[in-house]
Amino acid sequence: MSLLQVKNLVVEFPGRRGTLRALDDISFAIAPGEILGIVGESGAGKSLTSAAIIGLLEAPGRISSGQILLEGERIDNLNEAQMRRIRGRRIGAIFQDPLTSLNPLYTVGRQLVETIQTHLPVSAHEARQRAIALLQETGIAAAEQRMEHYPHQFSGGMRQRVVIALALAGEPKLIVADEPTTALDVSIQAQIITLLKSVCKKHGAAVMLITHDMGVIAETCDRVAVMYAGRIAEIGPVHDVINRPSHPYTEGLMAAIPDIAVDRERLNQIDGAMPRLDAIPTGCAFNPRCPKVFDRCRQDRPDLMAAQATQAACWLRAPHAAQTGVAA
Repeated sequence: MSLLQVKNLVVEFPGRRGTLRALDDISFAIAPGEILGIVGESGAGKSLTSAAIIGLLEAPGRISSGQILLEGERIDNLNEAQMRRIRGRRIGAIFQDPLTSLNPLYTVGRQLVETIQTHLPVSAHEARQRAIALLQETGIAAAEQRMEHYPHQFSGGMRQRVVIALALAGEPKLIVADEPTTALDVSIQAQIITLLKSVCKKHGAAVMLITHDMGVIAETCDRVAVMYAGRIAEIGPVHDVINRPSHPYTEGLMAAIPDIAVDRERLNQIDGAMPRLDAIPTGCAFNPRCPKVFDRCRQDRPDLMAAQATQAACWLRAPHAAQTGVAA
């Protein structure tokens, strides 16, 4: 049974000039202990997907249709008080900027202890011991002394370790990590990714990892979903998506990654830009930028369909696609 199921999720933003559809019919599942990567350009809908799952959509954004199920229980229709009980206890969150997750007025020890006591039936002494153990587990030296320090007394990488400890404090089944390494330098990124993998494996937590960095995805994830313009363009095992992409957008992303074995003056790029929400083209949203576009791409919107070892929303993967002819 899947730990998390997202079924036909649609998120819309009503406005004076009409309603903008930011997530359009998103479906995926995460198994217990699995790490699913969500990747795509800025504006693809990655962070919006995570906000919908953890109940932090900003008004006027709303889930207009679809379902989100956690361990078989629907959570998309819960009120704020009910959702607060799930956040932290059953779903942990790690955000891009650790300073947005930490209160600058409280010591990290106080924040950890309060979080633990909010979600677990333990005494103050037990909560403190657990907080120290979490700081040690996340690689913070002299954890007992550091409990008395404030967030500004930690470096960026150390603050992110504290945030991971906070996310694990309530022993959640699912961790939603939204760009957890973007604000850090490369060497610290690698440490945080290794830490995230090891502690989640130890705690048996599943992870939804949102990033724009394919290197992080390749290093960390079991499966990956590639998003484009509010939809999933391709989803499958990370090795297959990276080495044998089935959607032209995924192919473009992979080709844009520098290869140290190839000597070239210019990097590959995907021409054009992702469409605005009020200007998404008919048919496949990627068709104006696609080098393999043909007539059906401009008319009909493809759903995910079997493509080698992955699923891709591309008419090239439909039966008899070859007979339709490919024309730019």
